[in-house]
Amino acid sequence: MKQLMSRVSAVLPGILIVGLYFSTPAYAATCESLARLTLDNTKITIAQDVAAGAFTPPGAARQGGAPPQVSRVYASLPAFCRVAATLMPSSDSDIKIEVWLPAKWNGKFQAVGNGGWAGTISYTALAGAVNAGYATVSTDTGHVGNSGAFALGHPEKVTDFAYRSVHEMTVKAKALIDAFYGTRPTLSIWNGCSQGGRQGITEAVRYPSSYDAVIAGAPAVNWIHLHAGRMAINRAVNATPANVIPPSKYPTIYRAAMAACDARDGVADNVIENPGACTFDPKVLSCSGAEDNACLTPPQVESARKMYAGAANPSTRASVLPGLARGSELGWNVIGSAEPIMYAADAYKYVITKDRNWDPLKFNPATDLDLALAADPDDALGSTDANLRAFFARGGKLMLYHGWSDPQVTPYNTIDFFNKVVASQGGAGVGTSIQLYMVPGMNHCQGGPGTDNFDRVGAMEEWIKTGASPKRIEAWHVTSGTTDRTRPLCPFGQVAKWNGTGSTNESANFSCVASTLEPAR
Repeated sequence: MKQLMSRVSAVLPGILIVGLYFSTPAYAATCESLARLTLDNTKITIAQDVAAGAFTPPGAARQGGAPPQVSRVYASLPAFCRVAATLMPSSDSDIKIEVWLPAKWNGKFQAVGNGGWAGTISYTALAGAVNAGYATVSTDTGHVGNSGAFALGHPEKVTDFAYRSVHEMTVKAKALIDAFYGTRPTLSIWNGCSQGGRQGITEAVRYPSSYDAVIAGAPAVNWIHLHAGRMAINRAVNATPANVIPPSKYPTIYRAAMAACDARDGVADNVIENPGACTFDPKVLSCSGAEDNACLTPPQVESARKMYAGAANPSTRASVLPGLARGSELGWNVIGSAEPIMYAADAYKYVITKDRNWDPLKFNPATDLDLALAADPDDALGSTDANLRAFFARGGKLMLYHGWSDPQVTPYNTIDFFNKVVASQGGAGVGTSIQLYMVPGMNHCQGGPGTDNFDRVGAMEEWIKTGASPKRIEAWHVTSGTTDRTRPLCPFGQVAKWNGTGSTNESANFSCVASTLEPAR
């Protein structure tokens, strides 16, 4: 400790040497003094104390304030030290990070991830972590705005987005934590969904000592395949005007899927507990007379089947991306709309073809699927590597979760990755190093009729404490601010089944039982 204090005082004028008789926390440095901390390739731009409930996210005042529910998150914030910095690991890097250091620290570190193309600090996620007592950090990954346009002509920025920004952020955040509190965190957790899920997994693969645990929801791993597959599905279901399924028919397909599979867990509640075991075929909706919103024409039936089937390489028939699950139909406009999803179009424009004028409507699966897969030879963006042996060897834990009704990142992408990781371990590690929890009825990261609220970090901390992944995670659904349903989330391979007595809206009346059916593709 004496050596640590000497090292910190050498770079931080104004160190507080606090006696043992003080009842308040004794930290190694003041918040303001962190502005003078010297870190490699780093410029600290803000180091200021923020009083409890006083934080307003940048831009909120100009935009008329944050939404009420978001404002409440910030209003409940405790006092914390806010540090903002710019990281410059390359000559073309401009990575913004924010590190929040609560006055009442629980001794732990929680980094939070991004969504989409990132391009912004995840302020709401930072607030959630600090409210729970964690020191926390977020990055914009090196550019501004949720678009891939930054990538064109900037290979260093692509590297920053792919993995370098997250690693540099992690290293600098830990240095700031050490300098401020005078000690390293006792536990380091990554917590992210979608792009944030990919970020956490990529960090664990490339830098296995960064985090003790990674929580990855709906992870956008197989990132290049994901965009190529989205493009292929979109063009297939829009191949001709006759193939297009009008959005007005999505509820018809959804209701038919529910009628076929909803009650298999013993409860009819507009949630399919195990869509992988649902073999609903949209052909049952074929029009027998004049077309209306209650039926599908033959070309529309084929398009619906393609939404479930996913995309394959037309020359090799090898799968590029699995399809969506039964129960996702209300969100089919995300991938099936007239124009491809922006994330995929941007990937092709600015990363794959490097042509901002590339026309997504002219996508050709015979050539453009292979073009995408060849654009990332080092797997910097793709995140297909499932080799987590070094991470697991250190005792690292990987918790995956995914909403079955996700219309944006297919849940089968996560199931495939989970199985790939387990296979790379020779079938070992399930429940000790890795576990997957599917969330019936949940959309992309949140939302939907399923129980989409659950304490991910608390479940991970319990896993670390006991050495075994939770046998069930209690989850709940909220309508208009009121919890109206609770359910257990079960480890992959099990499903929640009603015991036959008691309220079907109470988790206590459900048990996790083995699912004997393989996922339908």
